Amino acid sequence: MQQIVRNERIRLLQEGKDDERAVIYWMSRDQRAHDNWALLFAQELALKKRVPLVVVFCLVSNFLGATSRQYGFMLKGLKELSDEIKKYNIPFFLLQGNPSEMIPAFIKKIKSGCLVSDFDPLGIKRIWKRDVAKQINIPFYEVDAHNIVPCFYVSKKQEFGAYTIRPKINKVLPEFLEEFPKLKRMQSFDGFIKNEEINWNKITNELNIDFSVKEIDWLEPGEKAASKLLKSFIKNKLKNYDENRNDPTKNAQSNLSPYLHFGQLSAQRVALEIIRSSGNEESKKSFLEELIIRRELSDNFCYYNQKYDSFEGFPNWAKETLNRHRKDKREYVYSLQEFENAQTHEDLWNAAQVELVTIGKLSGYMRMYWAKKILEWSKSPEEALKIAVYLNDKYELDGRDPNGYVGCAWSIGGVHDRAWAERPVYGKIRYMNKNGCVKKFDIEKYIKRHSKL
Repeated sequence: MQQIVRNERIRLLQEGKDDERAVIYWMSRDQRAHDNWALLFAQELALKKRVPLVVVFCLVSNFLGATSRQYGFMLKGLKELSDEIKKYNIPFFLLQGNPSEMIPAFIKKIKSGCLVSDFDPLGIKRIWKRDVAKQINIPFYEVDAHNIVPCFYVSKKQEFGAYTIRPKINKVLPEFLEEFPKLKRMQSFDGFIKNEEINWNKITNELNIDFSVKEIDWLEPGEKAASKLLKSFIKNKLKNYDENRNDPTKNAQSNLSPYLHFGQLSAQRVALEIIRSSGNEESKKSFLEELIIRRELSDNFCYYNQKYDSFEGFPNWAKETLNRHRKDKREYVYSLQEFENAQTHEDLWNAAQVELVTIGKLSGYMRMYWAKKILEWSKSPEEALKIAVYLNDKYELDGRDPNGYVGCAWSIGGVHDRAWAERPVYGKIRYMNKNGCVKKFDIEKYIKRHSKL
């Protein structure tokens, strides 16, 4: 049987005794049935051993401050996923609780002989895996199904910026930009554990989360909707992407980031379809730079820098310059509540916060501006980063993501950037102001569109 998943994507986290029993795919970051290297690897193992394959998702309540906005989007996608993989005779189980306890207990319950997980650079996910590994004695694999070029393969260190990781990715990218094999239908195993009926409404209502942040209605969750939106973006927006991507009044964004964050869409699938499409080559180049280089640079930062969400994670030059300007007089200083309620003196920033709260998504350009003003109007860079991460993770559909942490750290702490002309408060951190936005787009149109919470 020819191996279909490249060895470079796979790591053996722990050896163990494999006694040819069921294979479990512990799904977490990559919540899709198709174009999923982790699921394909788990199936490959199960078919080789001629044993059942089970997909399990462990639902953690109050995960990193996520609200009903993010949980609602995710759970609707998981429901679609569970229905889809049943067609392939693969049972799906939704566990609730701490994965460090629930996954080992489930392994024992179904007498599994092998565990497969998907890759995630965030600290809490790595702790879960470490704690699970301590309690099991079966082989435990990790597969990078999120990055096109696996994070732990492309670089063994934290990269300085896009200019250092780009050649490393581009050198091997053609090898990894391969078409996905199809998921296969599994055979039935008499007497093996069957699907339990999942009461999705009950699970949602019992979550210990903030229900005040409402779900969005402008984007449909799930793998099918993601595929449909990708086709629409290529057909209707891609040709003008390079020209319009930094204008938040022109709706030029792909809006694929929530699907990529929850793993309802594979970045590799997106790249394949963009490359195959006809049209503006500059727009394709700009989009692929963000999809591949910038996304995978964010994973690299969070994987190799354990302080990715704190001041200590900033580069030394940025920490030094911010420290020198700690006592600079701030013309305005706002509390978290004032920021959250869009109660600053500036109508443009307030409009961005309103868009974040009501829509659940900011364009890349406005997210940079939004975060930089939080630095300028906070008591300290530490407080600024804390506020930016809190608001981003609470309201953004794609919050709690390496892209979000790096976006805030780039704006506030110079991560993946260079030193600029020195000025008060910012030090040598890149500066942005309202006048710069005026040159980019019609700010009055933007402000009018997002005027009230």
